[in-house]
Amino acid sequence: MRADIVAGAVFPDYELTDHAGRRRTLSELQGPDPMILVLSRGGYCPKDLRQAEGLVHLYREMSEHNPMIPHVIVLEPGLVVFKIYNGYWFFGRPTLEELRQDLRVVLRKCRPDWDITTPELKADWAKGEHGRFYPYGKTYGQVFREQE
Repeated sequence: MRADIVAGAVFPDYELTDHAGRRRTLSELQGPDPMILVLSRGGYCPKDLRQAEGLVHLYREMSEHNPMIPHVIVLEPGLVVFKIYNGYWFFGRPTLEELRQDLRVVLRKCRPDWDITTPELKADWAKGEHGRFYPYGKTYGQVFREQE
């Protein structure tokens, strides 16, 4: 891991090719949302594959002989590094619960509607002002199309 990639620093805004062949930057893909970036050996590693399957599972709800160590980076909006996990085997890998908790902390910071029980948000809702409640009134398709 590069010495300048630490918690609180801005992660490099790499440009990569997406599944449709379009060049996109990480910040473009991230938009206003938190992001989990996994730097791993690839799908041939059973441990990386198991972790990836767990991340897919987490998304649907909201090799020991290889010396390379996977890195998992949790990014705040703006590609600000929130947390970095460096580890060996399973001991240094974040659990899905740790990633879930990290996302909760980051979302709490970047979503003004995180706690809908605040007096201000209760009053907005009562007045019918639902614009502050993300993504109120939008389907998943609409939200994803806005990101394209």
